[in-house]
Amino acid sequence: MPKGKRLVPEFYELKVNQLMDKRVWDLPIVEKNEDVHHILNILGARNHIWVVNDKEKRELLGIITEHDALSILAPKEFSIYLFGMPDFKSIQHGTVKTAEDLMHNKVITCEADEKIEDVLNRMTTHGLRRLPVIENKKIVGEITLHQLIRKFYDATQYNPIVEDDK
Repeated sequence: MPKGKRLVPEFYELKVNQLMDKRVWDLPIVEKNEDVHHILNILGARNHIWVVNDKEKRELLGIITEHDALSILAPKEFSIYLFGMPDFKSIQHGTVKTAEDLMHNKVITCEADEKIEDVLNRMTTHGLRRLPVIENKKIVGEITLHQLIRKFYDATQYNPIVEDDK
């Protein structure tokens, strides 16, 4: 089999720890009690934030995305006929004050020893572009679709996947 045709199966067999971003100090991580205004400042430059209990222990609690920022910034109007307090998150109404108020706590994760094929399938199934890499409930890195695309492209630069039929 030509080398280029082996690239796809070989790429799928790689482990997450071979491609993940291990620079934990550079990941967008905040503690759960972080002020929402600081969260918005970070989201001005990043498209997601991992929420942890404590930055030293890095136990992952949730994620905040740009879409979450949109949901709290958009003005909300409610009917006067609503009974009780509606369940909504809004800066306008003061219902979001901390990262914990805004985060999603059901985070899809992966582990460093998983195959890239499994991670890609999980991303596809859940419509995700990034996954935190977890070890003993602690975030040890992340893997993103952009990283996977770049690594795959780099691998195919000198070994094309499709051979010319000349």
